[in-house]
Amino acid sequence: MTAERRTGMRWAAAATGLLMLTGTLMLAAPAAATADGTAADPVEAVTDRLVQHGRSETGAASAADEPRVSVTRSSEGWAFGTAVLATEPGSARMPQGWLFVAEHKDDGWQVAFEGQEEFAALSERAPVVEEAEKPLFAQQDGRQPDARESVTGQPGTMAGGDFRTGMALPTTVGAGTVMTSGPHGWGGYEHPWSSLDFAGGDQVVRAAREGTAYTMCTGWIRVIHDRGYATDYYHLWDNISTNGGWVGSGAYLGYTGTDVTCGGAAYGRHVHFGLRQNSQYVAVAGHNLGKWVIYNGASAYQGSALHGSHRVYAGGVLHNYGALGLTQAVVDANGGGSLNKRTGPGTGYAVAGSVADGATVSIACSSNGTSHTGRYGTTSLWNRLTDGTWVSDAFLWTGVNGPINGWC
Repeated sequence: MTAERRTGMRWAAAATGLLMLTGTLMLAAPAAATADGTAADPVEAVTDRLVQHGRSETGAASAADEPRVSVTRSSEGWAFGTAVLATEPGSARMPQGWLFVAEHKDDGWQVAFEGQEEFAALSERAPVVEEAEKPLFAQQDGRQPDARESVTGQPGTMAGGDFRTGMALPTTVGAGTVMTSGPHGWGGYEHPWSSLDFAGGDQVVRAAREGTAYTMCTGWIRVIHDRGYATDYYHLWDNISTNGGWVGSGAYLGYTGTDVTCGGAAYGRHVHFGLRQNSQYVAVAGHNLGKWVIYNGASAYQGSALHGSHRVYAGGVLHNYGALGLTQAVVDANGGGSLNKRTGPGTGYAVAGSVADGATVSIACSSNGTSHTGRYGTTSLWNRLTDGTWVSDAFLWTGVNGPINGWC
């Protein structure tokens, strides 16, 4: 354990007055219950609700799961922390976990977990929630577009037609890493196929996008991003200890590992990376990470990633090109080569240079022009680049079926 982590842990203990008891953070000297039988401390109140919440959210909670509730911040009548349903180490079932906020009232504790409408409302009022967290939590209450898979396991209404994440791969930008497993469930074969596995390279696991970070348990970090997204990183070795600390894109989170402190299994060191939106795991297929578009395979753990026209299958090396900006696109010439740039929105305009397959371009605005067919279908949409030239949207991956930076 580093000196920085030891100092952070001492500060957290002093600030909250918590004691570590059997792996669960408890308030010092808690009373068992109030006179009317309601839970007297937030740990007991959250624990009472946790299994029921896990069963309603995932359908997978088991009586054998071990509730682990950590109050990481407390103030008069308020509590904030993490609530995890841990499974057996080596189990085929993965742990489930949520942030929570709780307020004490005359009739006991009101508890809200990520994804519940009450979570955003309580967080807005809670003195134990930082100002930087409040807008991110407000976007975790289900207001973002739906990104769940259809019953076939293929992308359904994915993100309301908006696949942009602004995320890099959870690795070092500019380096390569092996995508050891393609899209699969957080717990394996179940849908949604929200997760990818990465290993090799420098073995450093990094935040895919900036946000506030939380240690769910040893080996497991969650980062809450904007636009309703969050990312999970599990099996880490030497992971950071954080209680809502701000992390930048590419910030160190830990090393690939085989940690299963909260349960699940890890066969060989890697990071189990999960994509979440609206406080639930969502299909990663169709989204762009590190300028790669992720594709499902015929079954879980298969699949591929596409950068321009270059496809890499599970087991291959992905170069981390960094995050694709929300008004940027990756050129997909649908077979390699290059794409002509024009002086206007159509092939009747003069050629004004070209741009290579896989290149990143920045879009100023869009307009309709001549129709063309690319990998993603036929369209008459053309995009004006920031250098003043035009390219057909048929040969770009933008993540949106339409303009991404307004009309010209």
